[in-house]
Amino acid sequence: MRVVCISDTHNQHNKIDLPEGDVLVHSGDFSGTGTLKQVTDFMGWFSSRPHPHKILVAGNHDITLDLPFYENNWHRFHKTRLFASGIKNFVSRSGVHYLENSGVEIQGVKFYGSPCQPTFCNWAFNVDRGLPIRSVWSKIPEDTDVLITHGPPRGVGDVLHTGEPVGCDDLWEAVKRVRPQHHVFGHIHEGYGLYMMEGISFVNPSICDHKYGIANKPLVFEVSR
Repeated sequence: MRVVCISDTHNQHNKIDLPEGDVLVHSGDFSGTGTLKQVTDFMGWFSSRPHPHKILVAGNHDITLDLPFYENNWHRFHKTRLFASGIKNFVSRSGVHYLENSGVEIQGVKFYGSPCQPTFCNWAFNVDRGLPIRSVWSKIPEDTDVLITHGPPRGVGDVLHTGEPVGCDDLWEAVKRVRPQHHVFGHIHEGYGLYMMEGISFVNPSICDHKYGIANKPLVFEVSR
């Protein structure tokens, strides 16, 4: 199975040349602030790609998909309150696999996705470090072949341009427990690239750089069934 990965496209998906593959994965931050226009434009593009299967995980910028967060914070981002639950229903019914702490099996390969990341500048899908986020990662099934999260584990593609590492220690522990063939994430644009650690393939396919310009190409890997 050939998997094509992108992340952190921030409304610039139309500028991306996608290679062929069986599964297209987006690991979050497809929008700027999750407006109806941004979401419908992206979903129209994403769902119409020729890849037979598409998997989407939200990111901290896709704020209308985090309903509790949007309920309390919409005024920080939008002049008028959007119908977030309607936007989220639209995403869920767009013919793609939308994963939010959930999984899907495709041709015998088990994918699991989560939009969560350690609390980061008060954006969507933030979970406090320690026990709260540890409980999120504890739900990752042991038989996961491809793990997709928005944020990185500690020490892998997680360093900001300032030199600060911001990955999640507890996610790294969960990855070592589950030992997926591949772990796909984004969030930290500067961490773009392919990494191999302890026999696990890590993939950060962030398309934008830290200044939100298109800088990188999609990344591709093969999954053995």
